[in-house]
Amino acid sequence: MDNGKSSAAHIEDGVFLGFVLIVSIAFALVIEPFFAAILWGVIAAILFAPVNQALLDMMPRRRNSSAALTLLLIIALVIVPAFILAMALVQEATIFTAKVQSGEINFARIFAQFQASLPGWAAAFLERLGITNFAAVREMLSEGIASSFRTVATQALQIGQSAFSFLMALGVMLYLTFFLLRDGPLLAAMVDRAAPMRTTYRQALMRQFVIVTRATIKGSIVVAIVQGVIGGMVFWALGLPGALLWGVLMGAFSLIPAVGTGLVWVPVAIYLFVTGAVVEGLILAFCGMFVIGMVDNILRPVLVGRDTRIPDYVVLITTLGGIDLFGFNGIVIGPVIAALFIATWNIVTRMRTGADGLEGPLTEEPSGG
Repeated sequence: MDNGKSSAAHIEDGVFLGFVLIVSIAFALVIEPFFAAILWGVIAAILFAPVNQALLDMMPRRRNSSAALTLLLIIALVIVPAFILAMALVQEATIFTAKVQSGEINFARIFAQFQASLPGWAAAFLERLGITNFAAVREMLSEGIASSFRTVATQALQIGQSAFSFLMALGVMLYLTFFLLRDGPLLAAMVDRAAPMRTTYRQALMRQFVIVTRATIKGSIVVAIVQGVIGGMVFWALGLPGALLWGVLMGAFSLIPAVGTGLVWVPVAIYLFVTGAVVEGLILAFCGMFVIGMVDNILRPVLVGRDTRIPDYVVLITTLGGIDLFGFNGIVIGPVIAALFIATWNIVTRMRTGADGLEGPLTEEPSGG
């Protein structure tokens, strides 16, 4: 009799767990259209949680007021400047595309000038490499660059056409951010109680998620903004066209470890050298190596410290893979998944070796900024 009751109980538990899984999948499908809004709402809440806590310390038991003030700060520091930058970028991209289409900026002519200015040793070297069909290369590069700017203009137009969807997603993000700021500790405690893991493992993984998310934002997005601003100012000071556009591109490429902003300023510096603008080329190369490049070396350790402990090659691969799978959101999702992967396997290793607890980097408190 007892065995029969036990079997029935196991069946009922299995059915209930299956129902939990089905409901969870259905919930995920329902919120999937707002995945990006939810992701950035969580990121904003994690990033500005210390600010919200400081306000809460100044006015205890006024969680609504502190969360609202923090949300206003997010809007003033992030949302409004992002809108202004986006409008200026769209305007400059449109002007640049119009110049390309009108022939005012002729990439074929620029490439021909570049080819004509090559010294003899460089032309001979390219010939030894088998690169002799300069006309085909020129045509391919010209079409590729022009196509890229047409794509940017098209995407900008699509964003404008889907403004309602964008504003709805932004509203969801800000709305969710408010409640995450206000009720974040309570929600974290609920997740902590519900997760079917040992308390030590569960808390270590949650801590790692928060640490890596903050480190990714501070160490990548902030550095990208600073490098983009400095790069754009250098291009503007040198009188190069499209300074804002190139600055944004440098900021975007700086999110890719190892290569970063060099993908933008190095080719431009080479072009300046071979076309006779040696002084401008030297200034750009100097600023690229010792100003723009050093920003990453100086700021990232200060902002990140030893928080993530992820090798650069892992960050590079997971960032590119995340972008390929999730688009822009992959900038954060890729490294976070990598950090959780490393943290999880650290736990597995300690379990297999019989270690008690989770000493070491996995449970260290954040040390940077």
